[in-house]
Amino acid sequence: MIAENLREVRQEIQESCALVGRDEKSVRLVAVTKTVSSQVMRQLVDLDVFDLAENRADVFLEKKQELADINTIRWHFIGNLQRRKVKLIINKIDYFHALDNLSLAAEIQKRADHVLKCFVEVNISGEASKHGVTPTELSEFIAALSAYDKIQVVGLMTMAPFGAKVEEQRAIFGKLRQLQQEIEATNLVYAPCHELSMGMSNDFPAAIYEGATFIRVGTSLVKDA
Repeated sequence: MIAENLREVRQEIQESCALVGRDEKSVRLVAVTKTVSSQVMRQLVDLDVFDLAENRADVFLEKKQELADINTIRWHFIGNLQRRKVKLIINKIDYFHALDNLSLAAEIQKRADHVLKCFVEVNISGEASKHGVTPTELSEFIAALSAYDKIQVVGLMTMAPFGAKVEEQRAIFGKLRQLQQEIEATNLVYAPCHELSMGMSNDFPAAIYEGATFIRVGTSLVKDA
């Protein structure tokens, strides 16, 4: 079942890229594995899916231990990270997708033993339930991150409202792309900002259309697993 799900997702990625003349290799598939066991995660790795994402520190630590024999996994943390848990996971992940405040940045700076690749989370939709800096706060926030040499801003991240129509999805993702390009154009060494983490199972085709380079897919990959 996992193999068939993956085939369908990859086919949709290929078709979405073709619509806008993009190389499908320009889109990295990040498998959101928060609802499945480490055994299912092994199946994904066996199918050449090496980017795995978790959103809870305790579950991530448990699964990382269970998969310690596999050295090809690139670990992504995609959830809201409490400062008190930074020390537990920050040196065990490759990417952090939800940097959205300076207190968290300071804690990462304090605890990290290497430069961490981070996405700044931006709340484009304005939903109160979502985390992230606002578009108007973004430039100042990026500037403030220059004080933390353990953080590299590789890109921006956002989420569209669940159930949004394609037009709204594309508007939100297009706005994030515009912000990403503005930051990228400033040529900051600590914030190259080449990447866009946006798009999930229900809206990744729209995200790809608007330039997503990382898509975070869970349900479509692991359904019925």
